[in-house]
Parts: sequence; C-alpha cells; structure tokens
Amino acid sequence: MSQKGSRVRVEKETEYLLSFELNGESVEIPVDPSRRLVDIIRTDLDLTGTKISCEIGRCGACMVLVDGKQQNSCLTMAYQCEGKKIQTIEGISTDRMDPVQQAFLEEGGFQCGYCTPGMIVSLKALLKESSKATMEDLKEGLSGNLCRCTGYGGIYRVLRRLTDK
Repeated sequence: MSQKGSRVRVEKETEYLLSFELNGESVEIPVDPSRRLVDIIRTDLDLTGTKISCEIGRCGACMVLVDGKQQNSCLTMAYQCEGKKIQTIEGISTDRMDPVQQAFLEEGGFQCGYCTPGMIVSLKALLKESSKATMEDLKEGLSGNLCRCTGYGGIYRVLRRLTDK
C-alpha cells in the first residue's frame, strides 16, 4: 500500500502464470485468476471457435472439454484450469474432419453455425463416454446446448447417423 497526499492506493498482484494443456499443447500465460476461460481462449489465445452467447451457462455455445468432460467456458475461471487438459473445437481434429463434424456437414446439422462448435464438442465427449449411446442418450446429453435456427431437425439427423452403427 502506498500513500500519496490524502489518497491511499492499494497495489495488489492480479496476475499469475496459468499453466494448462490446450488442444495437446502446453500453455503458460499470465492472467488474472478471476478471468473467464472463454475470454482467455478467444482474446488471449486467438481461438474464436468457442463462442460467447448467454454468458450464464445456459446455451452451450462456449462448450469446451476440461479433462474430457463438457464444461461451459463462460462459467470457468482461470484458476480452475490450472494443470487441466482443455480441448476446444479447434482441437477436435487437426488433419481431417472428425466423424461428428462430417455428420454435421452431410446431414445439414447447422444453419447459421453459431452453436455448431459447442454441439460438436459436446457430442465428442458424450460419444467417448459411451460408445453405445442411444439417440435419447445423446438428446439428453445435448440438453445444455441450444440452437436458435434449425428447429433441431438437422441435429437429430446427425444424432441418428451417429447412433446407427
């Protein structure tokens, strides 16, 4: 704390070095521990596939995988990511389209595309969790992902395709 005239200024450390794995790469970045993961991903790391929409964890547009589990990055603070493995839509597939991405493309599972990254990330986690997932399992698992454009017809075709093995 320093005093200047009659004013008091409090100095505090607001940044720390956050270390985590992002899409298979080690990341160390100085951040304010109370910043949201979605802001770090989009602003600091320039990965814009993770979307910002409701900012209260209800739409799934900001969905990422944290240690393989679905997590809304708008509700995840930087300090919660220390030592974690985080995967965004950009890390789903690097050399060719993932089967979930291919299904969205071929079945018309998107219209404007804003919700699509979050849907794909969620489906990847759900299918990894259970290779025998049914259509109903996937519908329930996607209940935290909202689409405002398609009416879900195309998305349900994607789910049907992914469960018809």
